[in-house]
Amino acid sequence: MSGFPLPRVVFVVLALFLAGRSAAAPAAPTAAPQILQILQTQAAAWNRGDIDAFMQTYAQVDDLRFASGGNVTYGWKATLERYKHRYPDRAAMGSLAFIELTVTELSPDAALVFGHWQLTRASDTPHGLFTLLVRRTPAGWRIFADHTSVATP
Repeated sequence: MSGFPLPRVVFVVLALFLAGRSAAAPAAPTAAPQILQILQTQAAAWNRGDIDAFMQTYAQVDDLRFASGGNVTYGWKATLERYKHRYPDRAAMGSLAFIELTVTELSPDAALVFGHWQLTRASDTPHGLFTLLVRRTPAGWRIFADHTSVATP
């Protein structure tokens, strides 16, 4: 009989099969860096005093949901108006920082972001927690829901 004896052929085929299975598939790239970039963009815009640029990270849709202080605001335009009313000038805006950020990817096109926010102003340092629902859109990652709370002393 020419060639490999049967047991040797089975061993070689089995070894090749197992080697192929044990090689780890490359991990799918995580979207976390892109998602965290929208928060960096937000903080930079806020710290320049540019609420309009800050709002570009939110989805410009009517069902955008922003919850804070026991109130819910729906829609991009209404959320923009809320921010402008609540923070009418640079002194009210202060300097914004995000810390302890965690991105939990729900699917290739959706994620939750958990974090802490803090404003530093001349007279106080309000701070609290937030949860964001972000989705991948043709324009990039955008915030579709924002639940922000203020810590009480």
